[in-house]
Amino acid sequence: MSRSQLPLNAIETFLVTARHLNLTHAAKELCLTQGAVSRKIATLEAWFGFPLFERLARGLRLSPQGSALYPELMTAFHQMVSIAEQARQQQTVVRLKAPTCAMRWLVPRLVAIEQRFPEMQIALTTTTEHAVNFRTEPFDAAIVFGAQSNAGELLFEESLTPVVSHRLADNTTFTGMTFLHPTRDKTDWSLWLAKLPTPLPAAMQKNQHFDTMDLAITAAIQGFGVAIADETLVQEDLLSGRLVRPYTFSVKTGASYRLVLREDSGKTAGLAQFREGLLNSGEQDEASLVELTQNARA
Repeated sequence: MSRSQLPLNAIETFLVTARHLNLTHAAKELCLTQGAVSRKIATLEAWFGFPLFERLARGLRLSPQGSALYPELMTAFHQMVSIAEQARQQQTVVRLKAPTCAMRWLVPRLVAIEQRFPEMQIALTTTTEHAVNFRTEPFDAAIVFGAQSNAGELLFEESLTPVVSHRLADNTTFTGMTFLHPTRDKTDWSLWLAKLPTPLPAAMQKNQHFDTMDLAITAAIQGFGVAIADETLVQEDLLSGRLVRPYTFSVKTGASYRLVLREDSGKTAGLAQFREGLLNSGEQDEASLVELTQNARA
């Protein structure tokens, strides 16, 4: 064995065995067999080039070299464990509340943030609620959605546009197609149709209602009909080709998605990193949306 390859996993075995001076007791504490303990100690002795224990008829005794090493290795091992524990405790856990409708946009960005900041863990709670109350809810951050809101910082404004599976992209009048609604009413589709310069002859003759926009988008991907969706939420689906945007025309609803942070969470540095990761993704989103708009059919 190379002298540079210190068998670190055998160090703890030596320390536990030296404390017990008994292979049976050491094996029990380490959840190993006696044979495995013996092999690890033999590996360490081979690396040092001298015995660590003297084998006696009724147990073990530290060799002179083992007796000299034991306190030094014990101190170094405890220091290593302490450093590792401090690093583990420094991990920032950000408890995030977010509406289900934002998941298509949010999840890829959470993955990117955790990859960029390995010490951060994001504990995500999804909900159909669009608000948060930090006084009564145990979250460090939340994404809120609604109209006339100035809380926190803007992530993106809701802007509605029709989307369909690529298999249905040529039917720009939506004749014979089912209109997919993200709510139990027809508000979103009505907003878009009211702003369309030329009325569609087949507007909302066949309808299917869903509880969330995400469900309506999923149905559109599967070719069930044409959905009205926020252009930012479907950006990844458009880029991948899962959905096609038949019109460049979109309508802002006055609602927006915003990031709010708990001011007294005690996680200032971690929340700053989380905030920066989400807000900076907006510049990339804007560039991608411009490209998609240019490629869409007017």
